[in-house]
Amino acid sequence: MKLALLGGGGFRVPLVYRTLLADRSPGRVTQLRLFDHDEARLRTMAKILSAIGADDPNAPDIVLCTDLRTVVTGVDFVFSAIRVGGTHGRAIDEEIAQQVGILGQETTGFGGISYALRGLPVALDIARAIAETNPDAWLINFTNPAGIVTEASREILGDRVIGICDSPIGLARRAVSALESAALVPTGTSAEVGTGGSRVRVDYVGLNHLGWLQGLEVDGQDMLPDLLARPDLVESFEEGRLFGAEWLSTLECVPNEYLHYYYYARETVSADARADATRGRYLEKQQGVFYDQARDSAPEDAWGLWDASRRRREETYMATNRDAAGGMDRDEADLESGGYDRVALSIMHAIAHDQPAQLVLNVANGAQVDFLPEDAVIEVPCIVDAHGARPLPVSAVPEHGRGLVHTVKTVERTVIRAVKEGSRDLAVEALALHPLIDGVGTARRAFALAQDEFPELAHLR
Repeated sequence: MKLALLGGGGFRVPLVYRTLLADRSPGRVTQLRLFDHDEARLRTMAKILSAIGADDPNAPDIVLCTDLRTVVTGVDFVFSAIRVGGTHGRAIDEEIAQQVGILGQETTGFGGISYALRGLPVALDIARAIAETNPDAWLINFTNPAGIVTEASREILGDRVIGICDSPIGLARRAVSALESAALVPTGTSAEVGTGGSRVRVDYVGLNHLGWLQGLEVDGQDMLPDLLARPDLVESFEEGRLFGAEWLSTLECVPNEYLHYYYYARETVSADARADATRGRYLEKQQGVFYDQARDSAPEDAWGLWDASRRRREETYMATNRDAAGGMDRDEADLESGGYDRVALSIMHAIAHDQPAQLVLNVANGAQVDFLPEDAVIEVPCIVDAHGARPLPVSAVPEHGRGLVHTVKTVERTVIRAVKEGSRDLAVEALALHPLIDGVGTARRAFALAQDEFPELAHLR
C-alpha cells in the first residue's frame, strides 16, 4: 500500500513510522509520502525516519512532497494531521483566552473554534484535491478539531473520510489495565484494545473529546460496574484520579479526559493562570529547540533528541488539569506516545484487505444518537471492513450529557457554516453558544483579538 501523510514535518510523524515498521503483513505500507510546506522540517523528519528504519530491509520508502495534488495522487490512503498556524497559533489562542478569562485548550471551547475557523479552509482544500485527483483514496483524519474537520470533509468525500482520535482508546486501555491489576480480567487484555479483532467490546458514545465510557465487555461480560465499585481501582488510572472516584460513581460511567474542562472549568482556568507558561508556549519553545538542534545533527542523534523531547511532552500533557485535580504524575505506561497510529493501521488493513476490525471512530451518526441529525459526526465504536466504517449499537448518550452534546454539536455545525459562508456573525455565534464561553460580549472580544492576530481569519467578514 501507499500512504500519504499530510503534516509530514510534524513532531509525531515518527510514531506513525514506527507502527508501519512493526507491520509484517503481506499488505503492509511500502511507500510513505510526507507532505509539508516547511521543507526544513520535512528533511529533519526524513533524517529521523532513516535512523529508525536503518536496520530494516523492509522499511517503507520515504518520499518527500511539497505539492498537495502530487502527494495524494496514486495513494491508497491519506492520513491528515495538519496544524494551520502551528504551535505558535495554539499559543496565541491560549493567550487570547486568558486575556478574556476563559479556557484556551486547543480543541475545546475558544481554542478549538479558533483552530477550526482557520484550519477548515485548508482541510476542505485537501478533501477537494483528493476528490478530484484520487477519488478512490480513503482519508483518515487526525487533524483537530477532529469531529468538525471530519464532518466538513464528509460533504466532499462522503463515507471515504474517517476521523480518528487516540483518547477513547487510551481511556479503555487504562480502564482494562486497572481490571487486570486486580485479576478481574486476564493478563494482556488491555494490549488488545484498539488493535482490531479484540475480545474487548467498548460501549462509548459522544462527540470527539466529549464522550463517555458506559460499558466494557470482556469475553461478553460487562466489567465496568466491577471497576466503578472499587474506588481503589478507579483511582489507579489517569481518568479516575482526574475526576475522582466519587464523581465517577455519581455519573455511573467514565468520561473522556477532555470533559475535565467542563466538569472542573473554574479550577482549570485557575490552574492555567498559575502556570509559568501556557501549554502552547511550552510546546512552541520545546519544538523550536528540537528542530533547531535536529536539523544539523546526525540521524541517530536527531532520533535521540526526538525521543527525549517526546517523553517530556508526554510527561507534561494536561499538566494544568492534573494540577487542578490536586496534582499527580502520569503513569509510566501513559508516557508511551501513540494510539492513533495503531488505529490508522488497523483501518487501512480492515479496508484494503477486508479484515474486519472494531475501533472507536468519528463517523456519520445515522440513527445512532436520536437527537442529532443523521449526517452529524459522532464518536462511537465501529466495525470497519472493505466497505468502510459503520457504527455499532451502543448505549444512549447518558441523560446528564444529552444537553451538552446537543449544544456542542450545534456549535460545531455553526463553525462549519461560518467557514463555508465566510461569516463573521456565525463565527461569533458559535463562540457565544459554547458552554465554556460566558456570553456574547466575551465571544466578540475573543474573536476580535483572534482576527487581529490571524490573517487566516480574513475570510470571515
